Amino acid sequence: MKLFFMPTSPYVRKVRVTAIETGLDSRIERVLALVVPEASAELLAENPLGKIPTLVTDGGETLFDSRVICEYLDSLHDGQRLFPAEGGSRWRALRWQALGDGILDAAVGVRYEVLRPEGERSQAWLAKQRAKITRSLAALGEETEALSSAPMTIGQIAIGCALAYLDFRGAVGEWRTSYAPIAAWHDSFSQRSSMKATVFADPS
Repeated sequence: MKLFFMPTSPYVRKVRVTAIETGLDSRIERVLALVVPEASAELLAENPLGKIPTLVTDGGETLFDSRVICEYLDSLHDGQRLFPAEGGSRWRALRWQALGDGILDAAVGVRYEVLRPEGERSQAWLAKQRAKITRSLAALGEETEALSSAPMTIGQIAIGCALAYLDFRGAVGEWRTSYAPIAAWHDSFSQRSSMKATVFADPS
């Protein structure tokens, strides 16, 4: 398999953590793809959206985005499923994934907005995105016990990668003091070997 990636992408990190947790990382070739200012020709040939992560399977099929790729990888191993097949555990995992991805969407949006010239930034839009993040952090604080006690799923992976991205890019500044319960959960989750192996590479 071939994964188009950037080392600073939180969505790529989510896929890489999934690959490690499912024992598939060694089967994936990583191809660096320039997506800013524009996608590489090789990436565009596989994905008309020019977005990462993009995975080319061993059979030559192209898959995107991170949610699709992670579920595909989860179908290739014989261990405990990160995407539960049915019941309440499935919907909880998918809800947690949606919450983690939503935090990421808002945080990445903030990142790109603050890179614009100061006079072109929308402070109202930035405030809206940051409010989404802080509301989500408060909600997660009510679920730390469940996050810790439930079997490992794509939900914890998505949330763990999202919180790591907040540390990496500072979308809402210093969030850990105000949201100590979920910060403590994240400190513990970050000790997993899959998280240690996928730390964001570029602090710029």
